[in-house]
Amino acid sequence: MRSPKYTVLIANRHTGAVRRLTVVRRPAVLAFLGILAVPVLMGLGAKWSAQAEIDRLAHQGEALRLENDSYRAATGELAAQISTLQTAISDLGQDAQLDPAARRAIDNLPALVRNRAMGGGNTPAATQPAVVATLGSPDSTFGILQGLLASLETRLETVRTGVEKQQELAAATPSIWPVVGYLSSMFGRRADPFTGGLDFHSGLDIAANRGTPIRATADGTIESAGYAGDYGNAVVVRHGFGISTRYGHMSRISARKGQKVRRGDVIGYVGSTGRATSTHLHYEILLNGQTINPLRLLARP
Repeated sequence: MRSPKYTVLIANRHTGAVRRLTVVRRPAVLAFLGILAVPVLMGLGAKWSAQAEIDRLAHQGEALRLENDSYRAATGELAAQISTLQTAISDLGQDAQLDPAARRAIDNLPALVRNRAMGGGNTPAATQPAVVATLGSPDSTFGILQGLLASLETRLETVRTGVEKQQELAAATPSIWPVVGYLSSMFGRRADPFTGGLDFHSGLDIAANRGTPIRATADGTIESAGYAGDYGNAVVVRHGFGISTRYGHMSRISARKGQKVRRGDVIGYVGSTGRATSTHLHYEILLNGQTINPLRLLARP
């Protein structure tokens, strides 16, 4: 069925001219509806665009939240590691505390021996490294924490090495009396008990009852154990770092060559073998083969 047509007359008042305009209803209605639909479609388009932007922002926010959670977890783990390392360094610092006798004995060693033991320097202080930085972006903060962690790991290894060396030196330094008794002859020049002439005495003579236990004055390895001329039955203990001790005139030896001993272990018994005028222990400390006065290192009895 054809759509009805309408004729519209338009007259000019001045000229009297008349124009005819024929309008078909269906196209006219469609055109009118199209005009009305434009703002509606524009509104819907704006709404869809806004919803898409909202969805994009929500997705971006979720990604940022996940990234932030991951960053917090990572920084939390780094902080925990840093705390653990700081505790370990503090504990090592406590472990480095030596008993007064061992500390005094080490301090009285020649500087050459101490430096050799400690690798030419002192044990680093177990302190937290200073970090001077401005915390900015997460990346910079994370980088600072990683740098601090690496610094603490290096310091921990340095402190651990220094403490181990210090403890090794303390274990190797003679610091206790080898036998319970009294000093009958000091280190240094004296009158020879056999000839009466001037003589140099290379150790201490400690008088004690025959059979009194003689103890190693530091950790070490038995270098020799047997009869040794004027020393009689004697034991030499090698402690490391160039330090050795010699024990002479024993009535009996209870250690063997190559044996590992700890400070306080019994290595023999007091006697008067060899060039001796009475029952006693002759005790020497040697640094790189040269005798020193044992009283420099011995703790007070």
